[in-house]
Amino acid sequence: MDLLRISMVQMDVIWENPAANRLKLDQLLQPLTGMTDLIVLPEMFTTGFSVQARELAEPMLGETVGWMKLKAQQTGAAIAGSLIIKENGIHFNRFIFVHPSGQINQYDKRHLFSMGGENQYFDKGKSKDIILYKGWRIALFVCYDLRFPVWCRSISTADLMLFAANWPEKRNLVWQTLIRARAIENQLYVAGVNRTGLDGNGITYSGESTLIDAKGFYLLEMGQQPDRVATCPISLDELNRFREKFPVAEEEDRFSLEF
Repeated sequence: MDLLRISMVQMDVIWENPAANRLKLDQLLQPLTGMTDLIVLPEMFTTGFSVQARELAEPMLGETVGWMKLKAQQTGAAIAGSLIIKENGIHFNRFIFVHPSGQINQYDKRHLFSMGGENQYFDKGKSKDIILYKGWRIALFVCYDLRFPVWCRSISTADLMLFAANWPEKRNLVWQTLIRARAIENQLYVAGVNRTGLDGNGITYSGESTLIDAKGFYLLEMGQQPDRVATCPISLDELNRFREKFPVAEEEDRFSLEF
């Protein structure tokens, strides 16, 4: 499949209220039925960036994953976003990718934001996988992962990176700069979806969700508008032509990761 239609949902997340956030998203996603291929939600889209893991965690068979499966089926599009998951007594900030068929892929956030106490309440992920969807290779990352280029390195393995985030307004320049860097250095598309509004910790988020191509050009800029959905197509053929013309991957350095 050459063209992939990506819909990014930039929302003011209601603090620690999964039911209210699912209800809000029911309204935001309704117009997308049959109009897109992939819907991307922010980090912790049901709660905001809360460390109340024990109180807010859901199992993989819980209400929100069930809701994601229903929405993927209804819209005919994959839906992806992170939420607090409890599994075998352990808590994760888990990026979940649900296919229209009901198939689920997942990624547990590797780099926990220690300055916000995330590392005290969550376990970090130990692996990353490439999702195959409609002929595209997609890599999942969450917020703070964006600062770590070795972990994000996907120049030869992915066509699209997704970043779900709760990235504070005061560090917006960093957000914009690093998203472009990850796209350019890996020769792929990057979609970064960030929330808006004020959370329960008094932190302000300005959104600025964006879609970048492999040359570093903006394909979509969502600004600071809350509760906005925007859709943009990206081309795999165009990406591959650029890679063939400018084959950076042939001269990349190889990195080894230690856990």
